Amino acid sequence: MDARIEAFLEMLAAERGAARNTLSAYETDLEDAAAHLRRRGETLVSATEGGLRGYLASLGDAGLAPRTVARRLSALRQFFRFLAREGVRPDDPTELLDAPRLPKTLPRALREAEVEALIAAAAHLHGGRGTLAAAMCELLYTSGLRASELVSLPAAILNDASPLVTVRGKGGKERLVPLSPRARAALRSTQDPKKPSRWLFPSRGASGHLTRQSLNALLRDAALQAGLDPARVTPHALRHSFASHLLARGADLRSLQVLLGHADIATTQIYTHVLEERLRAAVETHHPLARPDPVDADDPPPA
Repeated sequence: MDARIEAFLEMLAAERGAARNTLSAYETDLEDAAAHLRRRGETLVSATEGGLRGYLASLGDAGLAPRTVARRLSALRQFFRFLAREGVRPDDPTELLDAPRLPKTLPRALREAEVEALIAAAAHLHGGRGTLAAAMCELLYTSGLRASELVSLPAAILNDASPLVTVRGKGGKERLVPLSPRARAALRSTQDPKKPSRWLFPSRGASGHLTRQSLNALLRDAALQAGLDPARVTPHALRHSFASHLLARGADLRSLQVLLGHADIATTQIYTHVLEERLRAAVETHHPLARPDPVDADDPPPA
């Protein structure tokens, strides 16, 4: 690995608390760019704007999705800002590069009835898996946690009777999320007093806690048990369902931003479609001119 890339990854880990998977993704993206530039007589550290523009164009020509190209451009931008900050080079060759236009995508939220069916079905999985799956579905839906945040929760959160618990999210940032009485009861039922652990969901693996892969497997089995398409039932889908259903019932975007741990309100605004639907329904229900067939005062009453 190039020494500059290695230094950049070390900075991400030390200063931003980047997870192992995040570091691996950055390394892959930067090494791919470096390999492309080497074939054209450039190095990544000394890359020109034209060389990088050609690299991004080659990704599109190879059929990579716009979102993938945008992610690689983001990795390059952060890398060259790091080089500039360290005094390795005086300019940023990515400054004038345009990101590909991304299609607007809406969250794939489950309906409220589907979430209830999922939780009920999860409880009927064989053995202790049912209790665990139901508790995880309950917590994902009532707290809006990311998968990585859920599996690494400490068991100590059950010692506090507060309706809000502290979780550590992206970049090591802490935030408060709700823990409903129903979710708390479900979580307590998963604990084995004979095998105390520092983790809420302990495992024999190297990390000591359940992996995201195991979580995905539990959700898949729960979805099948509930008669739902497993592709629609993911930790991300339940997080989106948490957000969409809160907004539909009257929550505001700023509160949702805090609960989801979004650094920028612009990220939370992907849910504005829910607000638009709510406002349209309010107008159609309450506005006097929203009736499809207004009654004329001069019209004779129906026979």
